[in-house]
Amino acid sequence: MDIKITPNRLSGKVTVPPSKSVAHRLIICAAFADGRSVIENIAPSKDIIATASAMKAFGADINLKDGKAYVDGIGEIPKKAVVDCCESGSTLRFLIPVATALGIETEFHGEGKLPERPITPYLEALPCHNVSFDYNNTMPFSVSGKMTAGLYKIGGDISSQFITGLLLGLSLLDEDSEIELTSHLESKPYVDITINAMKKFGVEVSETQKGYYIKGGQKYKPCDMVCEGDYSQSAFFYVANSLGGNIDISGLCEESAQGDKKIVEICEKIVYNKNGGLKPFKLDCSDIPDLVPVLTVLGCFCEGTSEIYNVARLRIKECDRLEAISDCLNRLGGKVEAFADRLVITGVKELSGGEVSSYNDHRIAMSMAVASQKCTAPLVVKGAQCVSKSYPDFWEIFKGLDGIYQEV
Repeated sequence: MDIKITPNRLSGKVTVPPSKSVAHRLIICAAFADGRSVIENIAPSKDIIATASAMKAFGADINLKDGKAYVDGIGEIPKKAVVDCCESGSTLRFLIPVATALGIETEFHGEGKLPERPITPYLEALPCHNVSFDYNNTMPFSVSGKMTAGLYKIGGDISSQFITGLLLGLSLLDEDSEIELTSHLESKPYVDITINAMKKFGVEVSETQKGYYIKGGQKYKPCDMVCEGDYSQSAFFYVANSLGGNIDISGLCEESAQGDKKIVEICEKIVYNKNGGLKPFKLDCSDIPDLVPVLTVLGCFCEGTSEIYNVARLRIKECDRLEAISDCLNRLGGKVEAFADRLVITGVKELSGGEVSSYNDHRIAMSMAVASQKCTAPLVVKGAQCVSKSYPDFWEIFKGLDGIYQEV
């Protein structure tokens, strides 16, 4: 689906969708519990459906209905399973250790760029603990063997998703385990989200000087809860407001462990200038990588030069997000330079209209929707349906906020 957006100031009220990051973890933890859990405020995006389907393949009974997830925990564990991760890196990286902790021989499938995304930390760490891979640098691939407890040495500089996967898998074992980080942990707030989710279901993780300690023999307990709102999705609306919009944003938890809540401070304090205009910024985004595309849009309209750094990992997301967002904005008259691990953005007053690709990346498409507010002519976004990965009704919400578009 290609859409043509007519520039218009966004205004109105929006309740941000539930956090995809939190929902993945709650559904997995609920599936580990012996009994039924009900999780309210669940949006059935493609990624969440992928995780729910995977846990069903592992023996749980999960029904996504009317904004809720009804989860009956894993009963009989199958000997074999096939898991379609679609394009969800979280589903893949969270569930490799889970499959092996349960002793399920599992074949993992994926699409888009997912088969190209690395699983190197697992290939190095898991075979030392009775896990075998049939892997040829793409998908499908399979894992087998029952993972054993003990000391796991693993780098944290590729993705925090590997640490989350280990925490979830090791928590199912009868013996104690320890994760020792051999490098700096990127995006630590995402690991904090994991630990919080596990705690809600009665399982504790201790943070140590070198990493994390997981006591064996713990049991997940069923519980009912509400999934909190998503700060990474709210970022599109906060940036839209910084660019002249007037959107009343609700549905967020101020005490959230989500690192992406940094967007509130960025928009309301860091770039805010009471005398008008926007101040340029310099941000280490290693802990908030999902904000980078829309922050690049924000930087385009700051009065000076802004820099976003420590973001090399964005080159192996759904697309190369550094090149993608740079290309989109530069096609419209922006001034964005992409380097190996940073973006340098020189502010402009406005963008022209034109045509850009979504790069089949939900965050690129939604970022360009925000940028359209500052275009002087219509903007065509090709492949706009990719928002279904995380925010299926984004374009309806956009229209409800006085966004003007039509399919072309």
